[in-house]
Amino acid sequence: MSESNLYMFQPVTINQWKLRNRIVMAPLTRGFARDQDGTVTDEMVAYYEQRAKDGVGLIITEGINPMLSGKGTYGVPGLYTEAQIASWKKVTEAVHRHGGTIIAQLWHVGRLSHSDLIGRKPQAPSPIQAEGKVHKLHKPYECPQAMTPLEIGDVIYRFQMAARNAVLSGFDGVELHAAHGYLIDQFINERTNKRTDQYGGGLQERLRFLREVIEAVKKEISVERISIRFSEKKDDDPSYSWASRVGTLHAYLELFRETGITILHPSTESFASVWLNGLNFHQAIRTQWEHIMIGVGNLSLDTAEEAVMDSVIDLAAFGRPFIANPDLVHKWKSGIPLTEYNGTRQLSVLI
Repeated sequence: MSESNLYMFQPVTINQWKLRNRIVMAPLTRGFARDQDGTVTDEMVAYYEQRAKDGVGLIITEGINPMLSGKGTYGVPGLYTEAQIASWKKVTEAVHRHGGTIIAQLWHVGRLSHSDLIGRKPQAPSPIQAEGKVHKLHKPYECPQAMTPLEIGDVIYRFQMAARNAVLSGFDGVELHAAHGYLIDQFINERTNKRTDQYGGGLQERLRFLREVIEAVKKEISVERISIRFSEKKDDDPSYSWASRVGTLHAYLELFRETGITILHPSTESFASVWLNGLNFHQAIRTQWEHIMIGVGNLSLDTAEEAVMDSVIDLAAFGRPFIANPDLVHKWKSGIPLTEYNGTRQLSVLI
């Protein structure tokens, strides 16, 4: 650990969270939950506890489904039954026992699912089939059913109930996954949303679903404890980019300000990649955003430190290094070489 990296390990207060340091464990789908009922296993409890015990500042869970239709692969946990709530309490209690902070990422995949997983055709804003195959199922995506206004209202309510259940489970906050081509993002993306009602049309109309999800979740948990993950990147459509990067980013940030959101988790494949006018994605956001930002995208400890020192980001999230190194924080503090992540040995999906 270089002397400059000491800054990354200092305690920091982020709204209502008093974090031990600025290091965040990024959300990672591991597939460890009981597939039959979406409950947390002992393996998952040990997985989160080990990293909390090591001293990570903030843990963002793997994506958690607010309802069965949100499930996109095997072994994904939920937060919509009493059994799931009880099982997550074991995780939050273990993390808090070691002085950690943990928030639940709420994740609905929309059209990126299959009837074999959820027992019905996937739901989406419009009946447009995704390219590619379902993760682990290895079957082509099905053409989804367009959601009715009633179904849209029901999904928004399920997000609200999942936030309530997160509080009951002992989580310190929630993150809404509005990125990477999943349901919320499918409403925002003009390629996947061809609706002609109030949820489709121009960008402001396509953002309506996200706005209503945020407003619903705020009824259950303080807005200061809500993080939003958003991105230009689409996992099922690598060629996609915003038609107007300036205009789209401005619209997102205006929405976040209007709804009181102060914690953003912008997602990008590579933190260092130039995105707009010589700036990377996070730097471009920082020119318009005065509040908290979590950086992510193949960061090293040194690049994270530099970005924090330059006030580009406030916290830095790391994914695969935490899989290969449960004691990542200790290793960094002690200068111990890291175990290299090996995807064939240590299966994961960055979400």
